[in-house]
Amino acid sequence: MAAPGPPQLPPQRLGPRLRVGAEVALRVPSLFLIDAIFNSAPAFPGESLGASLLGGLLRLLGVFVSTVVLVLSQRALFKFYMISSAFLLAATSVFVNYYAFLHINFHSASYTTAFGAQLLPHKGPSLWMTLSILQLAFGIGYVALLNIDSIYSQLIILDLLIPIVGLVIELPLHISQTLVFTSGFILTFYTLAILASKLRRFYYSTRYVYLLIRHMYRIYGLQLLLEDTWKRIRFPAVLRVFWLMRLTIQAVVLTYVVKMAETDPGTKFYISWDNFWELLCSLIISGCDSTLTVLGMSAVISSVAHYLGLGILAFIGSTDEDDKRLGFVAPVLFFILALQTGLSGLKPEERLVRLSRNMCLLLTAVLHFIHGMTDPVLMSLSASHVSSFRRHFPVLFVSACLFVLPILLSYILWNHYALNTWLFAVTAFCVELCLKVIVSITVYILFMIDGYYNVLWEKLDDYVYYVRSTGNIIEFIFGVIMFGNGAYTMVFETGSKIRACMMCLHAYFNIYLQARNGWKTFINRRTAVKKINSLPEVKGERLHEIDDVCAICYHEFTTSARITPCNHYFHALCLRKWLYIQDTCPMCHQKVYIEEKENTNLSNNNGFVALDENEPNENPVQEEAAAANAGDELNGDNDSTASEEEEETENTTQCDVTASEHSDH
Repeated sequence: MAAPGPPQLPPQRLGPRLRVGAEVALRVPSLFLIDAIFNSAPAFPGESLGASLLGGLLRLLGVFVSTVVLVLSQRALFKFYMISSAFLLAATSVFVNYYAFLHINFHSASYTTAFGAQLLPHKGPSLWMTLSILQLAFGIGYVALLNIDSIYSQLIILDLLIPIVGLVIELPLHISQTLVFTSGFILTFYTLAILASKLRRFYYSTRYVYLLIRHMYRIYGLQLLLEDTWKRIRFPAVLRVFWLMRLTIQAVVLTYVVKMAETDPGTKFYISWDNFWELLCSLIISGCDSTLTVLGMSAVISSVAHYLGLGILAFIGSTDEDDKRLGFVAPVLFFILALQTGLSGLKPEERLVRLSRNMCLLLTAVLHFIHGMTDPVLMSLSASHVSSFRRHFPVLFVSACLFVLPILLSYILWNHYALNTWLFAVTAFCVELCLKVIVSITVYILFMIDGYYNVLWEKLDDYVYYVRSTGNIIEFIFGVIMFGNGAYTMVFETGSKIRACMMCLHAYFNIYLQARNGWKTFINRRTAVKKINSLPEVKGERLHEIDDVCAICYHEFTTSARITPCNHYFHALCLRKWLYIQDTCPMCHQKVYIEEKENTNLSNNNGFVALDENEPNENPVQEEAAAANAGDELNGDNDSTASEEEEETENTTQCDVTASEHSDH
């Protein structure tokens, strides 16, 4: 008997995916209808006020019904389309019977058509057999979609076939006409009866949905309700399919128009490069001619940016979940730029130019975001002293591309466009990105040098701070310049409320907050240096008597150590990084900074008494007594700070994490 093999994984079910695809496809027609309503002319142009109001109400009703269908649940959506398809089959069946009565003569096997096209067979038996099969298909589809009982289903199918039987046996015209109208009336009456029977269930379902939405709104708020609806109906996927289908339909129509305009009958049709470029420009222009199409284009950009971000993360080896937001940032920025510039309301030629400019701004913003993804990876590799070249190469390659691409983009734009506010903004963004890359590479080199020599480089933190501060100052200056550029554009070129709001946000986040945080960092560093200089220092021979390590970095003392008022000692560099965060001892959380030096007897982490080298040792007996009582003094200091420890317990974890982050850099 053969040994059992490894367990086989169950095959992946396609049913849920097919249902999701069908759901997305069934929501798309609602967007087409809404887009057609918004882009169509008034229903009654040039009429009276009442006719205009009636046309407006019809448009609002169409938008409301389409929106309701768009946000239906999956089960309700499928049921709606099943009922709608059944009604469509019923209407088509009645229309076919009426058309056969008016235009077909079964006796002579000849018929006339409304458009002059012959769609049915020429022979009499083949003609009525085809019509019978067609009506049977309509009837079976109607019965299956509405799930009608077997008795009524047979009567409905018979009702659809009776008019054809009357035409085949050549009943008088008035009798055949009566059969056609009777069949249509019976089918219509039965359909209305089905609707009436479902009204009660529809009312209770609508009431349940309303109560559920109201309950969710009261508990979670409007924002979470909208987010849940956005995810439930898969709106980005719906917008993406809508935009691609719309462009495909327009491409087919435009290709047919070009073919009819430039080819003669019997000649082979081909699209030249000029025709292809004109066709592509026309598609791009029509792809952002309304708010819905702009949303659809944003959804497509979201998909492209999402996979681009995932590819870059996989290439540089980053696992940070926060870096996967490129698929959200890029479409939001594109949509804001479209609203800010009034993209959908421009003329076709102006729209194409404005879209290309917005795409350049979007490209620079995406490059800035990619730099934000690569910079932490670059710093972690250099700070952790990773020696593998294969690990460093992808990040360095992306950084090099981030330096070259802005220069190349600026060079191309300056060769094709004259200087204006838009070109100035794009150039400023490109220069700022290049400076950011230079700052990151410089800090990376400093950390790599520190790791290569494997010695304590006390000035490393200062050098990193100087480099990053220079980059932040330049970035702040660029922010102020961009604010002035935007103010000039708003006053003298195209002012809008959205642009004013964006300028306010830019002034707050990129100017005010950046200046406040930079000044706060400067003050913290200056205060930390002042505190460190006020502490006594132990070095030389006395340093060798201390048999312990720094409580922050866990490294031995080689050159010097700083003693805190609470009798703990640390590296000066380690303690300064800690003091950037809080003004307490890392061991006992007592205040570090003292105004006057009152106690000269200081003990280390193990109870060793270290004297300040600046004061002479005049009393050896007192020194021995102090050494003997060092443990008692340390316990007393810890008891005096117990209340402070209780007050700061909540912030200890957060400060430890922040201090570790600063020490890593």
